[in-house]
Amino acid sequence: MIMIDLNEYLRINPYPGRGILLGRSADNRKAVIAYFIMGRSENSRNRVFEETADGIRTRAFDESKMTDPSLIIYHPVRLLENGLLVVTNGDQTDTIRDNVAQGHCYRHALNTREFEPDGPNYTPRISGVVKPDGGYNLSILKSLDGDPSCCCRYFFEYDRPKAGTGHFIHTYQENRDPLPSFEGEPRRAAVTAPDAKTLANELWANLNEENKVSLFVRYVDLATKQQETVILNKHG
Repeated sequence: MIMIDLNEYLRINPYPGRGILLGRSADNRKAVIAYFIMGRSENSRNRVFEETADGIRTRAFDESKMTDPSLIIYHPVRLLENGLLVVTNGDQTDTIRDNVAQGHCYRHALNTREFEPDGPNYTPRISGVVKPDGGYNLSILKSLDGDPSCCCRYFFEYDRPKAGTGHFIHTYQENRDPLPSFEGEPRRAAVTAPDAKTLANELWANLNEENKVSLFVRYVDLATKQQETVILNKHG
């Protein structure tokens, strides 16, 4: 698989939707996590990321303009008690958390869920799980070429990540109407930024100015578990 330049990949794609990057820093010492949201409607754009005790949540920037919170207000990132970090584009974050607490795995949790009920787009549910040792999993639940009668579930697992390498998955293949779902395996991406601030600034600069909404980046030292977190919001 070709190693992409993620900044260039984002620069030429005006609307990848929501995206998850998981990987390993170039010095092989840190787990790398990034998650961003974008929006084309006023309701989707009226959001910010807000830090919580165990991760982040989305909230309305202007409560008076919120028309439908059902698919846009959720906890994208949660750090679980067993050390797993979960990052998703919807309330399946909590589905994974609850199933793990009951002794199940993330696959078991996601087998109970489907793509979002927002036809005709049927937005895929993308999810990532980072293990304490830095290994990680990615998944996507999507309709079969826009046919909501069939849910396709794909799981990708990376046990021994390579230094300076990550994998990136996003919701929409390209900016069309209706929005087509992401196709193929997660893109293998170079991770060269030495810290969370640098990566956040690079990604933010290359996300489409009109459509970008919020970005979360975290670097976790695998030895000390020390975290560096950056949150960028278009509003506020």
